[in-house]
Amino acid sequence: MAVLSTELDALGKARFCERCGSRLTQEEIEGRIRSVCPACEFVVYLDPKVAAGVIITLDERLVLLKRGIEPSIGKWVFPGGYVDVGEPTHQAAAREAREEVGLEVAIEDLLGVYSYSGVQVVLVVYTGRVTGGNLQGNFESLDVQTFFPCDIPWQELAFDSTREALKSWVERFGHKS
Repeated sequence: MAVLSTELDALGKARFCERCGSRLTQEEIEGRIRSVCPACEFVVYLDPKVAAGVIITLDERLVLLKRGIEPSIGKWVFPGGYVDVGEPTHQAAAREAREEVGLEVAIEDLLGVYSYSGVQVVLVVYTGRVTGGNLQGNFESLDVQTFFPCDIPWQELAFDSTREALKSWVERFGHKS
């Protein structure tokens, strides 16, 4: 019986073989515990999720949104989200700015790539310049505000990657916080 997709358990581990449908077992392969099919010997390699974000300013103030969805609901981030299959990361970052804060953005430079041990998401962060639109949130945000670099709410940021990217931005552009 062919299965079209691998079903995942609560920890993100595959439970059934995508090739033959057999229940998977856990084995050490290449120095890591991986899901393996005992029937057809297929090894499941789970890929990371790629997200893209953009740090933009309006009148020398950073645009941040307060997350209205989990994870980290109520915490501040810059616009960003998952990259669609076949979508270049810089286009995803611009799309997310349009969707989440209502701004059209021209992507300028790659700021950094952020990934962490045990975290499934790899975040690609760009800097961008506003070219149009109106600052407004959507269903994913509880609030949208602008902050001078010295007023970044460091203790209320959503993710380690948010904090690291904003610190990189502050260092790169010479702003003191």
